[in-house]
Amino acid sequence: MHIVVPSSSNTFQKSWIASGRILFLIAISGLGAIGLVVLSALWAGTESDAAALDRQRQLVNARLREQVDQVAHVIGQFGNGYLARVYPASRSAGVSSSLDTVLTGAAGSAISETAMSAFGYDQAFVVDDKAQLSMLTDAKTEKRYRWMKPLFLPLLKDSRLTASQSPTFTDRMPSSLESRRASAVRPNHALANLMRLEGRPTIVGIVAINEAPEGQPQPTRQFLIVVRFLDGAALDELSRQQGLNGARFARTADADENEVAFQIDATANGEPIGFIVWRPDLPGSRVIGRLMPALSIAALVIAVLFSVLLVRLRSSLGELKRSELHARQLALHDVLTDLPNRALFAMRFEECLAETRYSTERSAVALLDLDRFKAVNDTFGHAAGDELIRMAAERIRSVLRPGDTLARLGGDEFALLLRDIRDDDQVLLSICDAIVAELGRPFPLLRGEAVARVGGSIGLTIVPDAGRTADDLMRYADVALYEAKMGGRGQWRVYSPSMDGGRNARDILKNELREVLAKGTASSADSAQTGSGSTRPDFGSLEVYYQTVHRAEGGYAASGAEALVRWRHSQRGLLTPASFIPAAEEGGLIDALGFWVLREACKAACKWPVETFVAVNVSPAQLRRPNFAEEVFTVLEETGLPPSRLELELTESSLIEDNSDVYTVLKTLRSRGIQISLDDFGTGFSCLSHLVRFDIDRIKIDRSFVSQLGAKANGAAIIGAIVTLSRNLGISTTAEGVETEYQRDFLTALGCTDLQGYFFSKPVPLRELDCFAKSEGGAGPRTIASGAIA
Repeated sequence: MHIVVPSSSNTFQKSWIASGRILFLIAISGLGAIGLVVLSALWAGTESDAAALDRQRQLVNARLREQVDQVAHVIGQFGNGYLARVYPASRSAGVSSSLDTVLTGAAGSAISETAMSAFGYDQAFVVDDKAQLSMLTDAKTEKRYRWMKPLFLPLLKDSRLTASQSPTFTDRMPSSLESRRASAVRPNHALANLMRLEGRPTIVGIVAINEAPEGQPQPTRQFLIVVRFLDGAALDELSRQQGLNGARFARTADADENEVAFQIDATANGEPIGFIVWRPDLPGSRVIGRLMPALSIAALVIAVLFSVLLVRLRSSLGELKRSELHARQLALHDVLTDLPNRALFAMRFEECLAETRYSTERSAVALLDLDRFKAVNDTFGHAAGDELIRMAAERIRSVLRPGDTLARLGGDEFALLLRDIRDDDQVLLSICDAIVAELGRPFPLLRGEAVARVGGSIGLTIVPDAGRTADDLMRYADVALYEAKMGGRGQWRVYSPSMDGGRNARDILKNELREVLAKGTASSADSAQTGSGSTRPDFGSLEVYYQTVHRAEGGYAASGAEALVRWRHSQRGLLTPASFIPAAEEGGLIDALGFWVLREACKAACKWPVETFVAVNVSPAQLRRPNFAEEVFTVLEETGLPPSRLELELTESSLIEDNSDVYTVLKTLRSRGIQISLDDFGTGFSCLSHLVRFDIDRIKIDRSFVSQLGAKANGAAIIGAIVTLSRNLGISTTAEGVETEYQRDFLTALGCTDLQGYFFSKPVPLRELDCFAKSEGGAGPRTIASGAIA
């Protein structure tokens, strides 16, 4: 804490220093002796506990490898025995003249039952080299296998199953106990792997159980797959053998304070499967527990002596200290929030700049504004505004570090000074994200009679990276704050030199877009006067692109397409929405632009098959228009598109703001049969009540989850949960970002109703939309002048 001491307090300062030296010597002597004893005991106990815990982990690791080894060995012997005895006997008895049918049907089921009953496996399957079942089984087991099949396919393709070289055994274990793998290859080419199956740690073994005699053609290869789960009886046995108290399996490292977690990794890719959690036997902790009473008594005696001296000193100087603090408070702090005011912030900022000139320390200065404070003042009065300022200050202060400075500059303007950010800006990331999140939560005002949703924007600059004078740094922070507000508010930006020209470049782009729209409007007006054309605005360089959506079954036929906007700029080339939509929103152009895209999309969809739909994105600004629904109905009447073939895509942020008005608009649209979809579900607020309250027809699963399929287990788990929720609510699901055949098949198996992505089609102009070409009759897109927007 930075303190400015008035000259009249010199006597207080000298007295405090003299007394402080005595207290310091006493405290250092006593605490030093106790500290050495405590540290020695703690060190010895910790080392003992670490050695005991390391031994237990090594035993668990060795036992897991033995179990994987055992599965590989047993099924290898089983496979050898079958190939050496049963298989030749079947052939000599004339059971079948075709090797391909020896192990199908009842024979495959018998092998499976033998593996489970004789060797105690939880599940066994006989499959061919394409992972198709080669055995008779009930519907429940067949359904269970379908879920397991995608995980078995990589094992069947493992080159070690078909290798002709001499028998080998592979056991590669990393030095770190946090990453363990085990695999085994046996003389009969048996393979055993650790993996997660049905959310449980599992040993899966596989062995070939047929082969052609020498000189005969090779039949369809068939394999026995056995499954042993490790979280049931196997874990209980491991607990008894290794003396693991209260051993249990957990999907996450949710060990209690007195437990430890041992991570189990998959053999194939090292991906975490889960954790074995138990209460370790820690001899060092027991010893420390016995010493602590004596150490506590000694510390208490020293603390009492120290407290007596401190109380006597404070009683004589307390009144002077209170007087000094009160004077400091009045001079350097804001009365409303008790935060440092502009003067104190300037002092600390200058002190920070002086220190950074002679050190490598990096700091940051930030300016913060509440986004909708004026509306709160105007609506609820200044009393509510003051209450909001106090609550906002408390929320910001709650996420700052002890050494950071938060000051109120006036009104709803705050300043931050963040010292010591040497960890490569991770401190900035966490603090700024936390502040934005706190200010984004509702503020209950006037004893609950009013609720305000304001949010906050932050602009910051680095000291000394961006400059060394206070005026320069504050100006840089102000420029960054402007960028944050222009970027949509409720966010933060770090200053960069490009921002100085960014404001001008943004204004230029906004004016160019306004000219394009104005030119199109003027052209339409001229056409209306001459009677030679439509009165609808002609926006010149705008064009609509389309990306098809495909059904997840029935041959993946196209079920519709999503309309996307592009602007073919004369100097900058083809621009995506991210380049000019913010400028359109800032300049009040988004409504005209959005309805032009809606009209063009509806016009195009009229020429598509009747069972298809067209999806159009709608911005939050459009939804806030009171006559939005009537304008949509007008477009449908003009183009002749049935309402049931139009799907409006919303973001979850559209439902957060002013949701009572949005609810009325969406209810009106739904009453006429227009479909409503929720875009990028799971990446924003993801409030489940929105699905029911706003009567959503479709959920679009974000591409970030689809991209994790095959790489991270979490991706499949999240998608599965979304699909299950949608199915139970009767809501369709579209998976975005499908780029591979594996993703397509996996999403289809999970139950997605529709798929969209580059695997099927990139966004293309209407004239290149091949799947609807027959119905379109070769019609191309409606372009105006030289541009395209989609």
